[in-house]
Amino acid sequence: MSRSINVKLLAKLLFLIFSTISSFSQELKFTEAVYNDWINMRIGDGISPVYYQGEAEIYSYPEGELLAKSIGVDMGFKIAVTPDSTLQLSRKIFLYIDAESGEILESFGEKKVKHILFPYQMISYVRDNEKIRTWAVQGSGNKIRTIGPGIKLTARENGNTIIYTAPMFINRVNTESTYQIYENYDFIYSPDAKSNQDKYQITWSRFGYLPSFLGEGRSMSHRISRRLDNFEELDPRLKAYILNHAPLWKKPPMSLQEIKDLQENKIKY
Repeated sequence: MSRSINVKLLAKLLFLIFSTISSFSQELKFTEAVYNDWINMRIGDGISPVYYQGEAEIYSYPEGELLAKSIGVDMGFKIAVTPDSTLQLSRKIFLYIDAESGEILESFGEKKVKHILFPYQMISYVRDNEKIRTWAVQGSGNKIRTIGPGIKLTARENGNTIIYTAPMFINRVNTESTYQIYENYDFIYSPDAKSNQDKYQITWSRFGYLPSFLGEGRSMSHRISRRLDNFEELDPRLKAYILNHAPLWKKPPMSLQEIKDLQENKIKY
């Protein structure tokens, strides 16, 4: 009788243990399916561009005072190289906006506001031994820079979602200056959602320095983004600014030739 009770207790205990384990997120290997889901989420099908619109808050650190906000879009296009390697051609623009009114900032006090505009960034994804290696290239002329290779991109199953996490650590120290920041992207893929806005979302956090127009010191920023189907769906403030002041940012680079022309300063913006 006691043996029967002990067996039942053991069975319950094992059930509780394995139920608890399964409730935590599980890291996934980059199988062909996991890799393809990542590429499709990040840059689409290679036919149409992908737009991720995001809104961010910028806080002083460690005080936690909300100083400004930003609104922007990270757009990309897919170039397939092999079944296990893909190029992401990207373009980004983020505009600082007033924390209360939401109006685009052109000046702050006596300082001119410089918005964030990346004319291009080219990222390589290579699936190797069920991991992802990444390289990023940006800049032009004699200032072309390669970041990587890195293997920090991970995939985790979290309930009904897959979360792709990409942390970035920058530590540049020399005799003249020190530049140290940390950024983290969580790409949240919800396979069962019907619309792209619900299926593909991003959260981004950054610990670094205040934008120059806000003065000196550290800052903490956080952005949430969702995927849109086309340029016309952008926030009216962002769309109007692009059309009137930054028309290059209507779409991402659509070819390797365009990347080459940007690197050689053949395209004016």
